[in-house]
Amino acid sequence: MVQFEAPAGPQPGRRRPTFPATTDAERSDDRSVMARQGRWATWWRGGGPVTVAFLVPMLLAFGLFSWWPIVRTAVMAFQQTNLVEPAHWVGFANFRHVLTDPLLPTALRNTAIFAGLAFLFGYPIPLLLAIAMSDLRRMRGLFAVLAYLPVVVPPAVAVLLWQFFYDASGGGVFNTVLGWFGLGPVPWLVSSHWVLPSLVLEATWAAAGGTVIIYLAALTTVPKELYDAAQVDGAGIWRKLVHVTLPHLRTIMLVTLILQIIGTAQVFLEPYLFTDGGPDNASLTVLLLIYNYAFGSTTGGGDYGDATALSLLLAVGLAVLSWVYFRLTRSWSDS
Repeated sequence: MVQFEAPAGPQPGRRRPTFPATTDAERSDDRSVMARQGRWATWWRGGGPVTVAFLVPMLLAFGLFSWWPIVRTAVMAFQQTNLVEPAHWVGFANFRHVLTDPLLPTALRNTAIFAGLAFLFGYPIPLLLAIAMSDLRRMRGLFAVLAYLPVVVPPAVAVLLWQFFYDASGGGVFNTVLGWFGLGPVPWLVSSHWVLPSLVLEATWAAAGGTVIIYLAALTTVPKELYDAAQVDGAGIWRKLVHVTLPHLRTIMLVTLILQIIGTAQVFLEPYLFTDGGPDNASLTVLLLIYNYAFGSTTGGGDYGDATALSLLLAVGLAVLSWVYFRLTRSWSDS
């Protein structure tokens, strides 16, 4: 059999096939696609679907029970509704009615007085207790438990206990103690002058324990070397407190202060359980007024539009106050 071999050189009349060159943009696109595919495969093998399966129910529950009520409240503020009959859109009528209510200035004044008294007496007490307990060498844990114990006491039990203490007759606990010194009796909850200080005293007792624990935890971060150096320099207890302890607690103190302001602006439990706003509206607060709009008998009840309108105004006011507070204290807390 005769075999023919193709010539090694180029043959005349025939052209070698050519392919278009790959540009840098195309190569970059290919690398991006491969990177995305790699990330997707890594996410899939790393348990991404399981994470989503656990995350979705939590997000749905959070949206249903947290965000949806906020949205519903914002809508109801512009409606007249009793949650039974169809709602009617009234625009800003609820806001006008709330802002012209003669009880609103009283509620704002009582809330401001309550917040001011809580700041003067209730704010420094947890700090002083925490500093005192931090210096204890024995039974510190016992005192911390005793300080936190009022926090876990049910509010109804605390109210029954303190109502016995606040008995306006001579047989009340506080009036009995005052009688030993020839003082009293004091009309604690039945006097318009004494009712707010009485509520502040009970609220401080009930809530100070949690703040004490926070301060105790913060005090453990203060370096002991600073106290030793201050003692070598001849500093006393007061100078150690001012120049060592308080500067290290500055950030925590700012946070607890804004939390107390927000909490006292929304005080409801004590006025509702002790006096229901009395006597003569002397303990009526903003949140109690909101409750009365929706459920109470003093304002008719069932007016959920007014209740949500005042709630929205309170939320906006607290948000603005918090923003201003953090703006004013940002440079001081960071220094």
